[in-house]
Amino acid sequence: MKLAENPHLDDDLRALVDQVMTFCDKEVRPVGDEWERDGRVPRDVLQKMGGLGMLSLRVPKEYGGLGMGPIASCAFAEALGRSSTFAGFDITVLVHTDMAGPHLIHSGNDEQRGRFLSGMLSGETITAIGVTEPGAGSDVAGMRTRATRDGEGWRINGNKMFITNAVYGDLVVLGARTKVEDKYGISMFLVETTREGFSVEQKLDKHGWRCSDTAELVLNDVYVPGENLLGTEHRGFYEIMRNFQNERMVIAAQAVGSAQTGIDLTLKHTQSREAFGGVLYDKQAIRHRLAMDQAKLDACRASVYQAAWLMEQGGDATKYVSGVKAYVCETVMDILYDCTQFHGGMGFITETPVVRMYRDARVNTIGGGATEVMLDEVAKRSLME
Repeated sequence: MKLAENPHLDDDLRALVDQVMTFCDKEVRPVGDEWERDGRVPRDVLQKMGGLGMLSLRVPKEYGGLGMGPIASCAFAEALGRSSTFAGFDITVLVHTDMAGPHLIHSGNDEQRGRFLSGMLSGETITAIGVTEPGAGSDVAGMRTRATRDGEGWRINGNKMFITNAVYGDLVVLGARTKVEDKYGISMFLVETTREGFSVEQKLDKHGWRCSDTAELVLNDVYVPGENLLGTEHRGFYEIMRNFQNERMVIAAQAVGSAQTGIDLTLKHTQSREAFGGVLYDKQAIRHRLAMDQAKLDACRASVYQAAWLMEQGGDATKYVSGVKAYVCETVMDILYDCTQFHGGMGFITETPVVRMYRDARVNTIGGGATEVMLDEVAKRSLME
């Protein structure tokens, strides 16, 4: 299916998809290998996206955004995965638009939005989400970073791990424990990366997502003023959990887009690669597996957009989204395995796009909630029904 033919998309979203794919063809794919070597996405590229309105899809119109919903996030994420072929670039953007940024929209006050939002929409201010720690990932309640009162403000001490956009970003939406006796007593803060005591302990060398910057952070007595408290004190755990479903949905949507391009590239390769008196695609074993891969991916795509539709209805979609994230990300790994396999020797050469895409897809079964955590979310809710 061509992305623009998706029945879930209206004319505005079809125009968005075309815009994203044209942008990636021009601005990302020709130079992505250089970004992979450098381990960063240049700021000017993100600013170009901001100038085109791509960083403001989910921001309400009254705040200067486009006021779109979860289906728009899915279309955007799938288009990135479909057209860039560099998931490190995709996640740099999606962390900003759909994982960190929404916290300012949902929980921020007018003063905070006035300070930060225009820069976020333009790409001048790039955001990160600082939840994961060396000992706490999906188990948000295990967070150990502490924020203690200091006059009108707070002092934050602790470590954060696997934080995307933290090395070259500007603002971290950061969780810290503010109520020790309550395991859910966590608050959210807006922490500028220029604050004294904020440092990058190490830029992490990753298996995939090579052009995204990911770091371990150290907060050593970092002072933040009271006006940087985001939302209600001690209620950050629930704010984090609220946005988890959106985060998981866009990860799955990006994975679908990437896998579709993997199949398309593999079809092209097998239809031109000569072997045993014909081309590889003539071999029934290969074309049937590719046909099954496409059927599985079509089912994945439908389930992702169904998840987005459920989220737009406003109910609790945790069970469904968790199941979708688990199934889609595991299935995409299987599909991209076939793509590398059917490229033969070129499927083991790093310059082959499907090799990079297979490597990048590995983290989707871990980040945003590992498959096992997702399945447990489904199981717990299934037993309650």
